Amino acid sequence: MTDTKKKVAAIQMATGPNVSANLLEAERLVSEAVDNGAGLVVLPENFAFMDKQERDLCALRESDDDGPLQDFLSQLAKRHGIWLVGGSIPLEAHDNSKVRAACLVFNDQGERVARYDKIHLFDVNLVEANEQYVESETIEPGHDPVVIDSPFGKLGIAICYDLRFPELFRSLLAKGMEIICMPASFTAITGKAHWETLIRARAIENLSYVIAAAQGGFHINGRETHGHSMIVDPWGTVLAQVPRGSGSVSCAVDLSYLQSTRRNFPTLDHRRLNCD
Repeated sequence: MTDTKKKVAAIQMATGPNVSANLLEAERLVSEAVDNGAGLVVLPENFAFMDKQERDLCALRESDDDGPLQDFLSQLAKRHGIWLVGGSIPLEAHDNSKVRAACLVFNDQGERVARYDKIHLFDVNLVEANEQYVESETIEPGHDPVVIDSPFGKLGIAICYDLRFPELFRSLLAKGMEIICMPASFTAITGKAHWETLIRARAIENLSYVIAAAQGGFHINGRETHGHSMIVDPWGTVLAQVPRGSGSVSCAVDLSYLQSTRRNFPTLDHRRLNCD
């Protein structure tokens, strides 16, 4: 039985290439969120490492269920007695030259309760910024949508570019999703154009909460990310937001409000087409 109202948080960072410094910053921000009453905390994509080349992630590749980044997340969750959605870290892939961008979820005992591997990979050319991203050169895509039970509700996990594919969220909804946990690292250009619109759209069309934890600021590798980590309710209202730089944002999610919204505005029952 879940409580209907509990506090959650999204962490925002401007991660660099120094893993130790990034982990210290993540720990500081999680502590800040816990001090503000959060019992569920979501870290951003690539919270532990961002360097000049995507391929540099391979040097940090860990085997499943064994490695310092996984130990860090487990210990952080246990020490603070929180549920922790661990952004993304690089885990071994079937292709030895690549990694899986994995989001691991730990309960308040530090036990891993879920793993989601990023499905949609960011292969784009941003002409306006003279930036090109080819995640598929380094990252092997996952295949399986993930929803897990938690004391906060049913959590659906997605990572960054996944946000642009509404059929993924319909599949999560079919598994019972009530809260979308969204670690991300949107570029400054795409974030300014689409980030809030997409976050609110996913909340509205699925009548779900969204906890969106982003990278936000200027990075040592020369990249600029959009930030604007936010928590959005099932009606699409932005409940809390942090614009730029490192920080945390927290507020309560209320499952009784979610359930009454779905009951009184039953768009989910009115669907006539399914996405295969």
